[in-house]
Amino acid sequence: MEIPQEHQAVMPYLILNEAEKFMAFVQQVFDARQLICNKDESQAIRHAEIQINGSTIMFANSTETWAPQTAGLYIYVPNADTSYRKALENGAISIMEPADQSYGRSSGVQDPCGNVWWITSALPK
Repeated sequence: MEIPQEHQAVMPYLILNEAEKFMAFVQQVFDARQLICNKDESQAIRHAEIQINGSTIMFANSTETWAPQTAGLYIYVPNADTSYRKALENGAISIMEPADQSYGRSSGVQDPCGNVWWITSALPK
């Protein structure tokens, strides 16, 4: 089996209201790199791909045929507190403030498109 470069065997595919907001959010908060962004004649995103630390997320704008399909996403970051703060500054709603857990420092936010992000910094080894 050959998987295209910059893809992995399993990737989320999100269908979103205002996918442009999602693109801006992940770029500002998680330093996402845009791989592809195809738009239709009205400039709505029909297919886009971003990459965060080697993980690709695909997404598109919702349509009459394709209703919104948001997700819960778990992300490891260098500093959960910093990423949590950046998320709030970029329109996210707090679900759980940063706190020490048995598995690391973790927090939760809902992004402007309705996705829930569990933002975690792993425990030092």
